[in-house]
Amino acid sequence: MTILKYGNTNTFFIEGNDGGLLVDTDYAGTLPAFYKALKQNRIKVNNIKYVLATHYHPDHMGLISELMKQGAMLLLIDVQRDYVHFSDSIFARDRLPYTPIDESLGTVISCSESRAFLLRAGISGEIIHTHSHSEDSVSLIMDDGDCFVGDLEPFEYIDVYEENEKLKSDWEHILSFQPKRIFYSHRPERVLD
Repeated sequence: MTILKYGNTNTFFIEGNDGGLLVDTDYAGTLPAFYKALKQNRIKVNNIKYVLATHYHPDHMGLISELMKQGAMLLLIDVQRDYVHFSDSIFARDRLPYTPIDESLGTVISCSESRAFLLRAGISGEIIHTHSHSEDSVSLIMDDGDCFVGDLEPFEYIDVYEENEKLKSDWEHILSFQPKRIFYSHRPERVLD
């Protein structure tokens, strides 16, 4: 696994047996910085077979259309389908170079199908729905103990939230996999004991 930090959002490249999976991208307009990060890490654009957004806020999916034009396939979880265009108006308002995602070209799977799908790509893990941040949020749980949670609030914060049942439920689900490392989009990695 390689962490690519080229803007405000940590993105992650996970090698598979026939190309890899990119988890999240940064904002629209960060493509030159993304290329530089790839070069620094000796990753070629055509090594990215799939791209998965943990959710469709603008700082997590801004480069997906660009990557699809270059051959990457969108991996879209069915619970995300209604949110793919959430950020279109934000990018238009900010006049950023952005082409809306054509989700009809994506591969749509459910969370329950994710383990078999990832395994065919040579990646051991599964995708789960973690909707406390947003209804379209998902997390990737790897069998090696790495866990990619996007913008999910840390479990240490559960007690300070008034309506914390969703967050508590999300973390109970994640922790049931006994992860070793938690990777956030905007926080440092957390190693679990």
